[in-house]
Amino acid sequence: MEHESRSARQLWVDDEKGRQRMPDPVRNAAVRAVMITSVTLIQGVVAFYCSVAGSWLAFPMTISSVVSTVVATWSVLDVWITRQVWRQRNGVVSEPSSTARQLRRERRAEERAEEEAEDRAGERAGERAEDRSDARQDARTDARADGRAPSRAKAARLSEAA
Repeated sequence: MEHESRSARQLWVDDEKGRQRMPDPVRNAAVRAVMITSVTLIQGVVAFYCSVAGSWLAFPMTISSVVSTVVATWSVLDVWITRQVWRQRNGVVSEPSSTARQLRRERRAEERAEEEAEDRAGERAGERAEDRSDARQDARTDARADGRAPSRAKAARLSEAA
């Protein structure tokens, strides 16, 4: 009877208390960092024992330990960077009542209004530029019809007038 009650129960029950599970990319980077760091520590110990024993292997192991230390440092930084990237992309949960979200909305609305104003001003400036270039072209055409070359001063005056 005791055997039957054991089989009816689950073997593994997730406890909802404590920390949440790390995201997969962060966990992968952390496992990689632990493996690299452990190999680096083993290399350091082997280099130490080879140095004490006076073995020819001491120098290559010391060089490889130094290189591994650099790689291990980089892998630990990779964990930190991956964690920050994950938080920025997926980890921010904001509530509708959040003040930061409201400020962001207001700032975006202001930026959109500024962009629209700049676009409208740019369109007006583009129309004025087209009018000026048309006036210059007309002046050149008139000058050629009269048989004289258009002067730059005259073209400049026309562009100022437009």
